[in-house]
Amino acid sequence: MDVTIVPNKLQGRVTPPPSKSQTHRVILAAALARGRSRLENVAISQDILATLSCIGALGAHWERKGERTLEVTGMGGIFQPGKELPHFDCGESGSTLRFLIPIALAVAGGGIFTGRGRLMERPQEPYIHLFHEKGISWNREGDTLTVLGQLKAGDYELPGNVSSQFFTGLLYALPLVSGISRIVPTTHIEGRDYLAMTLDTLAGAGVTVTELHNTIKYFHITGKTAYKAMDYTVESDWSQAAFWYAANFLGGQITIQGLNPTSAQGDKAVASFYWKLARPGDVDLDMSQYPDLVPPLAAMAAVRKGTCRFNNAGRLRMKESDRLNSVTAALIALGADIREGEDSLTIRGRDSLMGGEMVDSQNDHRIAMMAAVSAQTCQKPVTILGAECVNKSYPNFWEHFQVLGGNIHGLVLR
Repeated sequence: MDVTIVPNKLQGRVTPPPSKSQTHRVILAAALARGRSRLENVAISQDILATLSCIGALGAHWERKGERTLEVTGMGGIFQPGKELPHFDCGESGSTLRFLIPIALAVAGGGIFTGRGRLMERPQEPYIHLFHEKGISWNREGDTLTVLGQLKAGDYELPGNVSSQFFTGLLYALPLVSGISRIVPTTHIEGRDYLAMTLDTLAGAGVTVTELHNTIKYFHITGKTAYKAMDYTVESDWSQAAFWYAANFLGGQITIQGLNPTSAQGDKAVASFYWKLARPGDVDLDMSQYPDLVPPLAAMAAVRKGTCRFNNAGRLRMKESDRLNSVTAALIALGADIREGEDSLTIRGRDSLMGGEMVDSQNDHRIAMMAAVSAQTCQKPVTILGAECVNKSYPNFWEHFQVLGGNIHGLVLR
């Protein structure tokens, strides 16, 4: 679906969707528990549907109760030897794939994982190297990955500068096996706030992970810990709210509702970044902990007084698109002054953008949403190719955009 947006300032009230990152985590905790969990404020995006499909392959059951309530009956996290390897369709969800790999090894002796888009091209080397040391086989052919072996307790060393998702997968899986385990970061952890969200969710399910002296020297995990069923309400998503922050920066008047200012979500940092960019002058932003905020922040930087440099953003190259490249291409199409570096972006702000061109979303939800809010400040209409890709994380984005006054041509709502 391609849409054309006629420039128009947005205004009104909006509640961002539930946090996708929290939802993945609570669904998996509920699936590993014994008993029934009730999860409130759950939105079924494509990525979340992939995780639900995968917990079904593990032996858990789920049922929707109304539009935003999910009941999950867990499978107890018990190892089931002798069965055929389960098949996990992870769609395009990196979280689903990286979280499920060690869990599948712990409870099913492995699994067959499939994915679409760029999913299987995204880095998996931390697991490959680690599992080779542990005698676990790993074979990828095209978009199919087969992992075979039983996860055992022990020491697991992981680099922290690729993705915190590898840590989360092991933090979920190692409590299920017998013995004491340690996860030892070999570098500084990027995405530390995502791990805080993981530890918070595990604690809610009765699983305690100890960090030695409350530092990141290593994570200490006691095996054979039973996950407990729970009731949980998912918070609104700060990373999606960031696009409405960008819309306000570009002249909108939107009241953003339902956010928890004390959330464990690291992307709540968008609020402080907003005010840094609101002040004129040159600014350097370290994005190592906040890669998902780069597209909305880049939209802000394109129309401010001064130059903004986004540093330590190399991980963006292995998202749904090469986001350093796709952000650059999209904003150049709109008329921004932007330069792409190896792991950085440099944007010199302008008074407004020209628009009048087509923006290829590159099947990346965050590029489509960035282009949509940026259209507010353009002088000519903006056409976005592949606009349906927002369904990956924010299925109601176009409906919300329209309710806020967005003038969209070509929109076909579900």
